[in-house]
Amino acid sequence: MKQRDYFFDNAKFILMVLVVFGHLLRTYIENNEIVYTLYKVIYTFHMPGFILVSGFFAKGIYEKGYAGKLTKKLILPYVIFQIIYTIYYYYLYNKNEITFNLFNPQWALWFLLSLFCWNLALPLFARITPWKGLGLSLALALGVGYFDGISNYLSLSRTFVFFPIFLLGYHLGREDIKKLMNNKARLFSFLAFAVVFTWFYLDKNVDYKWLLGSKPYSELEQISIFSMFKRLGLYGLSMMMVLSFFSFVPNKKHFFTNFGKQTLYVYLLHGFFVKYFKASSVHSFFTNTENFIMLAGMALILTILLSSDFIASLAQPIVELRTSRFKNLVLKLKIHAQYYKRQLGRPFQN
Repeated sequence: MKQRDYFFDNAKFILMVLVVFGHLLRTYIENNEIVYTLYKVIYTFHMPGFILVSGFFAKGIYEKGYAGKLTKKLILPYVIFQIIYTIYYYYLYNKNEITFNLFNPQWALWFLLSLFCWNLALPLFARITPWKGLGLSLALALGVGYFDGISNYLSLSRTFVFFPIFLLGYHLGREDIKKLMNNKARLFSFLAFAVVFTWFYLDKNVDYKWLLGSKPYSELEQISIFSMFKRLGLYGLSMMMVLSFFSFVPNKKHFFTNFGKQTLYVYLLHGFFVKYFKASSVHSFFTNTENFIMLAGMALILTILLSSDFIASLAQPIVELRTSRFKNLVLKLKIHAQYYKRQLGRPFQN
């Protein structure tokens, strides 16, 4: 049996913690310059890192029934959670009416739609040489920014903008990433993080919305020929930051490694907690640096809880549309209940 690659499980878990942490930080970016800087640094690499890893594991695109499996894995959960989140927001924000719109992704659900589209587009680009495919995908990503109609609708903008990163991940091999596992690369990576943080802190003109990939150029600045070169520069920045992050990811099994197998559960479920956190008065407690460190701890704990086997078993029917883990959980609970019932039924002995 082939041993599981712990590197990617570790990378996915750490990236997922950063996704949750970034979403928790969003509430404070207007009031704290350090938090805003940290937020932008995280957004240079956390989703690009996830997308690169997703592309790396998309090697089975030519397998029989691949499209059907993708639909069940991505589109059906998207529809289910789009409906659930719509209802949740209705009650959370006391809205006047419930409006279902399956074509405008709720919050973080854009990733499921885009991931589905990336996998469908991959065979077309994988047939041509890697550099030509990457060049074509990059040209499309730079060009779509000039079309105002390509935005959050059906996650079209992000689908085009992040596809080159997904395609690059597909072409990467394990050995390419292993080259980063050395002290020289880690030193460069540390300097890269330090320089980018300092740059973002000093330059107030860096708008985080550029990092989201969800908007046309006209919503980001006065549109010009230089707009696409700004996006091109951000690709270079993101790739440098993703590779810098990878150089710090441990290659061996740790206490959190197994949690990296179930990041989809965290991604789909953490929004319920984050949105409630923002809507409640709890968020007002976090006002200084020490509290924000506590917020990072909250993100870590929430990620661990939502990627646990217990939560995965409960949520499997709506995330994977299967009940195998849920049935096993129910069976275990019945066995434990019968055991304790027998224990309680025994007469007390001196």
